[in-house]
Amino acid sequence: MDKFLVRGTCKSPAGQEGRASPEPKAEDTASCAEEGSSGEEKRPRLEASHQEDLGLKCAPWKQIRAEGLSCDYIILFGRSEADRIFQELEKEVEYSEGAKLHIFGKWHNIPRKQVTYGDAGLTYTYSGTTFTPKPWIPVLDRIRDRIQLATGHTFNFVLINRYKDGHDHMGEHRDDERELVPRSPIASTSFGACRDFVFRHGASRGKGASCHLSPIRLQLEHGSLLMMNYPTNRYWYHSVPSRKKVLAPRINLTFRKVMVL
Repeated sequence: MDKFLVRGTCKSPAGQEGRASPEPKAEDTASCAEEGSSGEEKRPRLEASHQEDLGLKCAPWKQIRAEGLSCDYIILFGRSEADRIFQELEKEVEYSEGAKLHIFGKWHNIPRKQVTYGDAGLTYTYSGTTFTPKPWIPVLDRIRDRIQLATGHTFNFVLINRYKDGHDHMGEHRDDERELVPRSPIASTSFGACRDFVFRHGASRGKGASCHLSPIRLQLEHGSLLMMNYPTNRYWYHSVPSRKKVLAPRINLTFRKVMVL
């Protein structure tokens, strides 16, 4: 497994100094053993036979770590399979119309297409809008099954965003809604155009920032899976910024575990 060692200093909420860095770079990676800490679930490794079946033999997990940030990244779907899934998603996913989000006291159109799918009886509310998921469809079941097999986690809800090109974007936010099962990870899988994905520590935002950490920038590739583990969404905001040079569409699916409230 590769591990991004992210360096720097920041005061944690408990007043202890932590570690952070500008961007993870190739020269900062190193092989390391699986690590875990008390109170956190360890992500299961795939058996070698399962790796072969899924085409993952040459695609090891990569760890991205900083103070309060814990993510794992892998190319989960080979190119030909990812191409097929992208085409199925384009044909079968039915996006919601006219959804708006309440941000800083104003209602805004969502700058991308969006829809939710999931188990019956669930709802999910963020930015003042409550979403009731559509029933699962076969292509989403297959993607979810693959993620669950690869990670050992289960999911009952997915938020799908379609970016028609680099003009479509997503602003900084944290996925910390009360409906989410506490400490559960969020599994973000992407198909289509490669897009930048930016993490920014909450204490590093704005003019009165109490922490001076540079953003962490990743590129989410076609067929990739990013696991955002606890406590990432407690301390770090993330965004998909506009990129005018990106001309192709991208579909991102964030699988979550939602409670029935």
